[in-house]
Amino acid sequence: MGKTQQLDMEVMTPLIESPVQGSEENSDEDHELLPPPQHEQDNGRGLTFSQALIHLLKGNLGTGLLGLPLAVHNAGIIAGPICLVLMGVVCVHCMHILVHCSHQLCERLKRPSMSYSDTVAFAMEHSSYQCFKKTAGLGRHVVNFFLVLTQLGFCSTYIVFLAENIKQVVEGYQENSTLASTFPLTLTNVTATPVPSAQLVADPTGAAPTGGWDLDLRLYMLFSLPFLIVLVFLKELRNMAVLCFLANVCMAVSVVIIFLYILSDFGDARHIPLTAPVGRFPFFFGTAIFAFEGIGVVLPLENQMRDPKRFPMALNIGMGIVTVLYVTLGTLGYLHFGDSIKGSITLNLPHDAWTNQLVKILYSFGVFVSFAIQFFVPAEILLPPLCARLPEAWRGGCEMLLRGLLVCLTLSWAVLIPRLDLVISLVGAVSSSALALIFPPLIELVTYSDRRQVSRPMLAKNLLIASVGFIGFLTGTYVTVAEIVSPSGGPGPAGEEQQALVALAAVTQAFNLTDGIR
Repeated sequence: MGKTQQLDMEVMTPLIESPVQGSEENSDEDHELLPPPQHEQDNGRGLTFSQALIHLLKGNLGTGLLGLPLAVHNAGIIAGPICLVLMGVVCVHCMHILVHCSHQLCERLKRPSMSYSDTVAFAMEHSSYQCFKKTAGLGRHVVNFFLVLTQLGFCSTYIVFLAENIKQVVEGYQENSTLASTFPLTLTNVTATPVPSAQLVADPTGAAPTGGWDLDLRLYMLFSLPFLIVLVFLKELRNMAVLCFLANVCMAVSVVIIFLYILSDFGDARHIPLTAPVGRFPFFFGTAIFAFEGIGVVLPLENQMRDPKRFPMALNIGMGIVTVLYVTLGTLGYLHFGDSIKGSITLNLPHDAWTNQLVKILYSFGVFVSFAIQFFVPAEILLPPLCARLPEAWRGGCEMLLRGLLVCLTLSWAVLIPRLDLVISLVGAVSSSALALIFPPLIELVTYSDRRQVSRPMLAKNLLIASVGFIGFLTGTYVTVAEIVSPSGGPGPAGEEQQALVALAAVTQAFNLTDGIR
């Protein structure tokens, strides 16, 4: 573990330009009064090609991966995979744009490296247009705002994910224990006929379809609050090296088990609609861009490579692997579960196998640890300026209090939107679209406008990408908020049809059990 985990912590350091560390999945923040970070290759250390590739993979794989089967459902079995590939290509292109603009500005200003917010601010400050020069500081603050919004949105997503999966684990265990105590002798010699995956329809909040505890999902969120607060009290990410290593292993094992499960049965593709209603496509956009939002890790990784010239190749290979994994899991997951697919594919795994329960527990542990990593960026952007205004004796206690209040803020968002698919879609549409699709092409136009004439193809291409991101931002936010205000019954079949499927699944299970006992 040793050397790899130390490098993990070192990569997180430049994500926030201060004496503290940042998040492996997130964008960075530079403090204006601090000197810029030095490339690691200057002191002979730095990241190798393979290490940078691993960090790229880690920075793009999270809870968004598990929501991609629902994204394919919202786009259609044909349009979904195609749009995922196109979105992956566009996102990678925007990452390259950000790297090239950073290099261009570093050469002009004789700086060794720049962060995301630096690139935006200096591009505007050194533009030939006065309107950009006057608003350079505003540009930095806008990037910081979206960074904070994105990271706190990730944290809210994690709370909903933890609550839904732990709720299913507890109720599944209670259900299995009840059946075992009711039929202690009979069930040992019975092989019940399994219910088809498409019939396993549960409540949109993650409740089990039968018996057991029926606690509200929000109570599980409240139960997790003390543990999350204690976790964010760890201010030094280097102290979390062991937890980060275990979290990565748990999440990797979970993904392997999920693939083995969905590959065992592709379902009945004849009942899968080829296309989805156009009104559901904004949900696809929000979920997909949420999953692809790894642009913040690009500049920190490139800044720390021993040979930065090899970073574009690492970026192409890493994001190529990520795109293939996204398309594969999204397509196969939707084919397996059909229209009953949920906001996270783990919520569709039935309770009848210990491996399925293990997946939920392991991935929940990984997400629990990731909460502290994602929380680190907004905490280090918001808290130091506030604490600096307080007397020295009060700063320690006030910082702990503010950290706890920030966790409560993310919890309140999760309580207000207790559906994982909606939280992911909203965070993706509102903030991830801005960081991944809107800012990079606009930065390129501003960066090169005063040095050479921007060609018409570049202008058309960048405006098209930014326009797509802006349209996705508007439509994704609108439909998600509309669904939050007036829910239609979840991502699967709605209303009476959903209730009928739930009843059918319960009756079928009862008949299977009766036949087995006879």
